[in-house]
Amino acid sequence: QVHFVESGGGLVQPGGSLRVSCSASGSGFSMYAMGWYRQVPGEKHDLVAIIGVDSYTTYADPVKGRFTISRDNAKNTVSLQMNDLKPEDTAVYYCNLIPPPDSWGQGTQVTVSS
Repeated sequence: QVHFVESGGGLVQPGGSLRVSCSASGSGFSMYAMGWYRQVPGEKHDLVAIIGVDSYTTYADPVKGRFTISRDNAKNTVSLQMNDLKPEDTAVYYCNLIPPPDSWGQGTQVTVSS
């Protein structure tokens, strides 16, 4: 079983950039497709980016062209570089498997506000 710890969130002004990271513990990380999700209060987890075992990437339309997902299998990490941030990107960001199991890490809060 793999567990995740997210970090790197914070407060940023609109148009700014932020990089969030996720560290995985457990075995077999390189064998899993990974995703970054985000959640606002009262809503479900929305999938925003996927990276496959071959590092193929796909993005949800709202973040396409602004966000970049990457992984380092040697370090068991997956990151999300977020550029040109907008207030509607404000959420708690999580990494998890594709598809996600029932358990989630603590997430990292990203707030985009002037």
